[in-house]
Amino acid sequence: MSLSELISGVEDHEKTLTVFNADAAAVDALRDQFHDRNLSIRAERTPSGKPGEFVVLAEDDEFVTAAGVDTIVNTAAETNPDFDVETYSPILDHLDETMFTSYDIGQMVAASREIEDRAWRIGSGTLHSGFQRLSILAEQLDIYERLAEKGNLDVHAYASPDTEVPDHGTDLTIHVERAAEIERSWFVVYDGAGIDINKCALLAEEREARSFYGFWTYDPDTVDWIIDHLESSYGLVESA
Repeated sequence: MSLSELISGVEDHEKTLTVFNADAAAVDALRDQFHDRNLSIRAERTPSGKPGEFVVLAEDDEFVTAAGVDTIVNTAAETNPDFDVETYSPILDHLDETMFTSYDIGQMVAASREIEDRAWRIGSGTLHSGFQRLSILAEQLDIYERLAEKGNLDVHAYASPDTEVPDHGTDLTIHVERAAEIERSWFVVYDGAGIDINKCALLAEEREARSFYGFWTYDPDTVDWIIDHLESSYGLVESA
């Protein structure tokens, strides 16, 4: 399975958020919040109008979780993802591995920084980041050299060769790859220093010019699969 196939697998599993007993404004607020997610939102009412306003999240017609509407509306605006399971409400913590669509460069950089910051704060483990092209990596080289010099953090950067390999410190490992999925994919994957709750990943592909489609996850099995795929597929290293 390739990175693109993993993204397609997530895309095929659309989740449904059913909003019960809420007014149109609350439903519209949720539609606005999740407009760029592979999430179908629909409104329904219980026969009695009780137990008040609530939402139910389902995947493939199977119940996942439920929560009050106010909890979701109030929390959703502050969630962009911070890769910290403990900060998520019951609905939002099940929206990892839900496809996002048409993320621009700014959104992708913001999500990437969340993972990079977690790796920096922990200061150990391994961080894998895909830059698509060496010229893009060159623009981020200062940040990644700092990450590579942090504690016991092992940092790997992947890019296709559209220019010369940039001069870099010996702590940063650069994988120069001509594979199509490397040129097409943007990913930042952190192994959590071997601790499952710290593991997180962002994976997306460029389907339109500088517009990305993908997902984020803190599921340890998914993170482990991505890392295994990268390590087994791209072993050649460009020396400093």
